[in-house]
Amino acid sequence: MHQPMQLLLRRLLSVTLVVLLVVSGLASSTSAQRRREKPLRLIRDAEIERTIRAYAAPVFGAAGMSADEVKVYLINDNRLNAFVAGGQNIFLNTGLLVRAADAGQVIGVVAHEAGHIAGGHLVRLRQAVREAQIKQVIAFILGAGAAIAAQDGRAGAATVSLGAKIAEGTFLKYTRAHERAADQFAVTAMDRAGISARGLMAFMQVIEDQELLISARQDPYVRTHPVTSERIAFLRAHIARSPVSDRPLPARFTEMHQRLRAKLVGFINPIAEVFRIYKPSDNALASRYARAVARHRNAETAKALALIDGLIKERPRDAFFHELKGQINFESGRIPEAVVAYRKAVELAPAEALIRVGLGQALLAVGTEREIKQGLVHLRAAVRREDAYPLAWRLLGIAYGKLGRIGEASWALAEYGLLIGDRKQVWGNIGRAEKLLKRGTPAWFRIQDIKREMGRTEGKRRRR
Repeated sequence: MHQPMQLLLRRLLSVTLVVLLVVSGLASSTSAQRRREKPLRLIRDAEIERTIRAYAAPVFGAAGMSADEVKVYLINDNRLNAFVAGGQNIFLNTGLLVRAADAGQVIGVVAHEAGHIAGGHLVRLRQAVREAQIKQVIAFILGAGAAIAAQDGRAGAATVSLGAKIAEGTFLKYTRAHERAADQFAVTAMDRAGISARGLMAFMQVIEDQELLISARQDPYVRTHPVTSERIAFLRAHIARSPVSDRPLPARFTEMHQRLRAKLVGFINPIAEVFRIYKPSDNALASRYARAVARHRNAETAKALALIDGLIKERPRDAFFHELKGQINFESGRIPEAVVAYRKAVELAPAEALIRVGLGQALLAVGTEREIKQGLVHLRAAVRREDAYPLAWRLLGIAYGKLGRIGEASWALAEYGLLIGDRKQVWGNIGRAEKLLKRGTPAWFRIQDIKREMGRTEGKRRRR
């Protein structure tokens, strides 16, 4: 906690993503206080990530930004917050997604945060921080994540304890000028995309109400994104003159948002609260979806499967219903049934790496050579699309190991160790892989890259 900023940065540059967050006064925290800090967890879910991408794509496209280059990450935190960090990366709290009344509010927030990226506001803030001789910088790494269901093996349980102050994004306090510029960017991009700015204004009005609360009860977004009456007035004036202000969102966004909220509530909220929000008498699709998740969490497998089977009967080509059925079966020990469900999900959504990881894991659990080889195919396809997903690499290492391909297993586990920051594991697997891999193969070259990267990082650490 007391290392200089440069050392902290170098120590974590080998992982997928480094996010700089400044925490004032952290050095004086006792270890007991640090143990009480609230950990942050990443959420990985194929359906929710696809939904956010669908929301963001029109805005990014209209602004001339590549949707593929801007990454969106979900943080399992029930407070209302969003921020950009580490380059073109947007972070959304699950609390913001659940509390957003409709897709328009989420799109407005994403457009606003994209404005901070386009304006280079984070870069300027970092420079200002350096010039002020920041005492403490904490980097937290993303990529491993915790699944929405804590026991979901597809995403593992990699959690970094950051503490409540870090969650507030103290480093990312924008100036009013930055906020006005981001607002202008957002409404311009949304106009070009044909999306009304009413959602953004509705969200800002929620934040304006938050400003009336005492600091301890405010959501982090209030403290990092100052909202003024002038900003609300700007949005209101823009809506009055914009030709797209009364244009409805695409109809599919309504159901997508309902499903997003249902899935998050079903997996994250206390089970009793899920049934209070989504009553058993409610036959709406989103309600049954949330209850299927809650029944599964409550070990009511038969009831959970009955609900998801009903949804599949109505939507037989919905990959995410089949994916959930696969998860329910896998986590309930029904491995052959899980394989069947995941296969169907992959057939319907072959580009979704997270679903392929689920199928790969289920096939490995079957344990026969034939299934392990099939699992290997899906896991290799997954890491080609998601090369920063630690669990995929760990499972790939297991698959190679079960097939006796120890050199390749060591390569995969070196990749896994690199992503989770386990230097000992990385070096151990580098040594084994170098001895067993054929020189000149892609895996051998990658091991050389990892070795050089680790060597540079550790050499600089020793010099400091």
